Amino acid sequence: MSTPYKILILGASYGSLLATKLLFAGHSLKLVCLPAEAELINKEGARVRLPVKGREGLVEIDTRKLPGKLSADGPGAVKPAEYDLVALAMMEPQYRSAGVRELMDAVARSKVPCMSIMNMPPLTYLKRIPGLNADACRGAYTDPTVWDAFDPRLMTLCSPDPQAFRPPDEKVNVLQVRLATNFKAARFESDAHTAILRRLEADIEAIRFDTGSGKIELPVKLKVHDSIFVPLAKWPMLIAGNYRCVQKEGMRSIKEAVHGDIEASRAVYNWVAKLCVSLGASEKDLVPFEKYANAALSLGSPSSAARALFGGAPNIERVDRLVQAIAAQKGMRSDVVNETVALVDARLEANRKKAA
Repeated sequence: MSTPYKILILGASYGSLLATKLLFAGHSLKLVCLPAEAELINKEGARVRLPVKGREGLVEIDTRKLPGKLSADGPGAVKPAEYDLVALAMMEPQYRSAGVRELMDAVARSKVPCMSIMNMPPLTYLKRIPGLNADACRGAYTDPTVWDAFDPRLMTLCSPDPQAFRPPDEKVNVLQVRLATNFKAARFESDAHTAILRRLEADIEAIRFDTGSGKIELPVKLKVHDSIFVPLAKWPMLIAGNYRCVQKEGMRSIKEAVHGDIEASRAVYNWVAKLCVSLGASEKDLVPFEKYANAALSLGSPSSAARALFGGAPNIERVDRLVQAIAAQKGMRSDVVNETVALVDARLEANRKKAA
C-alpha cells in the first residue's frame, strides 16, 4: 500500500465527513476545532450517519473502527508544514477569529496545497479565474486580508454539495448527512498536487463498508475535475435556494424557497448559471435546474446561512454578495439577487446592533 497522507482539516463539523471518508483508506487526519470538540473527538472519535440508497434508516460510521488515524487539536497546537494537504472546512467568517487567523498565516507560509470545501470560495481561488477582478470582490468577505498571503497556485476549491448537520440533541462529535451527493474538486495548477487529489478520489471510490451482513458501497465520493469552474456549480443552488430561505420576518426551508415559486427559482438559478458561463464555465460544468429542484425536495430545513442569521450571527458567508459583485463586472444584474442581498444586509445590521 502507498504511504498514507497526513491531512489537516480546519473545522470538525462538516470537515468530519471528508475526514471519515479518508480514514477508510488509512490516511492520518487532524481536525482543528474548539477545545470541547477536540477533547470529545480524541476520546470517542467521530460519528457520521448517512443514508444509503436501498437501505432503511441511516448507516452509522464510528471513526475509531476505521484503518486511518484521527485526532483533533486547537489551532495553536498544529504545524501546517508537517502535512501533505490542508482542507478548509470552516465557515468563511471563522478564519479571522483569534488563533485561527494565526494558523491561516502559518498555512500560507508553509506552501502546503489547500483545498477549500467552503460554500464561499477563498478570495485566493478567484484569482485563478481568467479575467475576473478578485480585488473588486473583497467587500463580500468578512476579512479579505485573511487570504492575502496565499498563493493561487496552491489553492483549489471543492464544491461542498453533500448536505449535513449536527443533530441538536446529540454530542458535538456526531454529524448526520441529509443529502449524500459528491464533493466536486477542481484540479490544482500543479500536476503533482493534483495527483494527491486523484489518489484520494480513487481511495474513496474503493471504499466498501461492512454492515455485518455484507459489504456495501457508501455514497459521498470525491470527484476531481480538470475544469476550475466545476465547483462554481454550487452558486446557482445557493442563490436559488439557500439564501432565498431568508425572508423579512423569518426563514423558510430550502424546499419552500425553491418550490414555493418554481418558475422564479428557475429564472434566478439560470441567471447565475449564465454568469458562470460568462466567466468561462461550460454547460457540462454546471447542474441542470431540474436536477437541483428534485434534490431540494428532500431539504425540509432552512439553510445554515438562514439559521445563523436568525440565530443572531453578526457575520455569515456572503455568496449572495459575491455573486452580485461578480455580475456587476459582467454588466449583469438581477432584481432577485439584489433583493436577497438587501434582506441579508438588513438582518445582519439588526444582529450587530443587538450585539453592540
